[in-house]
Amino acid sequence: MAEKMKAQVFYEAEKMELEEIPIPKVTDVDVLVRVKNCGICGSDISYYYGLSPLGTPTGKGPLVLGHEFTGEVVEVGAVAKSMNLFKPGDRVVVNPVQNCNACYACAAGRTNLCANLYVPGVTANGGFAEYCISRYTGLFKLPDNVSYAAGAFTEPLACAVYGMKKLALEPGQFVAIFGPGPIGLMMVQMAKAMGAGKVALIGTRDYRLEDGKKMGADYIFNTKDEKSPYYVKNLKEAIADLTHGALADRAIVPTSSNEAFEQALDITGNAAIVVHFGLPNTDDVIHVPALATHTMDKEIRFSWLAPLSWPTAIRMISEGLVNLEGLVSSTVPLADTTKAIRMLRERANDPIKVQVTP
Repeated sequence: MAEKMKAQVFYEAEKMELEEIPIPKVTDVDVLVRVKNCGICGSDISYYYGLSPLGTPTGKGPLVLGHEFTGEVVEVGAVAKSMNLFKPGDRVVVNPVQNCNACYACAAGRTNLCANLYVPGVTANGGFAEYCISRYTGLFKLPDNVSYAAGAFTEPLACAVYGMKKLALEPGQFVAIFGPGPIGLMMVQMAKAMGAGKVALIGTRDYRLEDGKKMGADYIFNTKDEKSPYYVKNLKEAIADLTHGALADRAIVPTSSNEAFEQALDITGNAAIVVHFGLPNTDDVIHVPALATHTMDKEIRFSWLAPLSWPTAIRMISEGLVNLEGLVSSTVPLADTTKAIRMLRERANDPIKVQVTP
């Protein structure tokens, strides 16, 4: 095998270069993976534009981004080899949030709060490269009927699974989902599969709302574009009309918009559960109408990462409960990663999810 590989190396805001770097060496606890498909996440866009710090000591690079990826096993470290867990040629998906299994948080099952996280693409080199190292505890074999492209959605889908668990959805309930991005569109499908009576998808871009309609949303609302056929001036009134005044039973917000979360509080009824899912900026502050939220006996929950949710996500993909390949708007070669990130931020050609294929 060659000693070097091509990789997109991120240094600082808007500086990322396609370079040849050494193929990483496998330690006893590692597995070397040849990357097949790597999705571009919203956090990759934030890192690239300097809106969020990396998990490195300086918060900057050099680092290879990319954490939503599938691949093929090339080399197996001594520990995984001794347990016969993986072998060269295995088709795998990488769980990038690789916990230590030794701290109190891990022992309590709160692996998302591990004190010693190792995260390819955030704290260590990730999937925008021809090869990537993963600790053996962060690997799952892909079922034979799951493509590399669909498998690359496992990380965001697992996060969605955890968020939907927090939603505690009961059959027949009216669910509002704010944000028709890739995760919001997955949540629409999940809500229907979990028995939601009606699902309303709320956003600001018609093409994504229409995709949500195709994927099972019963109602779609545009709260920004007055020229949209789905525009509503007063979302609360629109939801009240559909629910005979009861408002939504559940709401989840897979967008970082504070305004969307505050709308979710406004359009939910008695004993509702509202889940804050999208990652806010460091200085964001949520305003909660204290008296109304209190006297309506609502619950506000937060969802962070995907502890203990990966087996469910993989099974959902394998069983066809979510349409994922339909969310891939384009696939680009490694050399075009920077261009694709810029395209996503500028929303050129109505993108949903872009994947890189090293």
